[in-house]
Amino acid sequence: MDKLGSFRFQELLIWQRAADIGVGLDDMSVILDEKKKYRFAEQLRAAGLSISNNIAEGSGSNSNADFRKFLYIARKSLFECASMLLVFERRNYFTAEQIAPVIDELDTLSRMIVSFASKLK
Repeated sequence: MDKLGSFRFQELLIWQRAADIGVGLDDMSVILDEKKKYRFAEQLRAAGLSISNNIAEGSGSNSNADFRKFLYIARKSLFECASMLLVFERRNYFTAEQIAPVIDELDTLSRMIVSFASKLK
């Protein structure tokens, strides 16, 4: 299969990891759908997709300052996802074992985003 397009963000490890996390969060949202928690499922999907989308959008910026702004918006969406997962675990929609690897991935990605943004100065 031929490679589809080539965008700057596709080469960024932070975007690749964010996209993988987004896929995982979408899978988790299916569990919420099955529990008839449709609004929560949709919010988790949207916030999960927002992480990679903001990294991609920022990569198209004309300045590093603007790119950094989008990176920090992506990080805010990441924190939103972490918060939702922790609350969902408290509500027994997920177990601690189900969310722990995702929380770890979100934490790692958060640190990577901060590190990457600091190099854009």
